[in-house]
Amino acid sequence: MANIKSAKKRILVINKKTARNKMIKSAVKTSIKKVIVAAKENNKPQAQAALVSAVRAIDKACSKGIYHKNNASRKKSRLYKLVNKIA
Repeated sequence: MANIKSAKKRILVINKKTARNKMIKSAVKTSIKKVIVAAKENNKPQAQAALVSAVRAIDKACSKGIYHKNNASRKKSRLYKLVNKIA
């Protein structure tokens, strides 16, 4: 455990940031899962609607520094590919 006042403050700040990052990552994963479920059901309109919200969530997470830009790009690419494959 930290003894120095500034180190104690850093621990509090890091815990707060970790909680925020987890919350955003969880929201992104949920939105991605909605796209995948809709795609597996071959429901193209629902998958496209979920895709829009998923891409928006991924872009927001990327802009906040939670995902690297290449990681975000890869996630979006895989989702687009999945939705475009639906007949």
